[in-house]
Amino acid sequence: MLGKAGDDGGIAHGRLLVEFAEAVVGEDDARLLVARDRLAEAAGAAALVDAAAVVALFNAIDRVADATGTPLEEAKATASADFRASLGIDAFYAAAGKT
Repeated sequence: MLGKAGDDGGIAHGRLLVEFAEAVVGEDDARLLVARDRLAEAAGAAALVDAAAVVALFNAIDRVADATGTPLEEAKATASADFRASLGIDAFYAAAGKT
């Protein structure tokens, strides 16, 4: 989350949603079970299903963009240049033979 909206990002159950999303993409099954249970308890089963669907969709969108070579829009490239450089993300694109 970006900005200064507090621990919850300014949305209901925001901290729990972030914890769930991070647990889904992590490798700690116990963390995922705890995050899933906490989110379901606080927000309800339907919200948990919605959150899982959003996580899955973002994963799919990234894979489709990567597989098809979809270029990063200029405005997004400019806005993300600093953290792409610090994380070495641009090297992935260059390693794939693209510049």
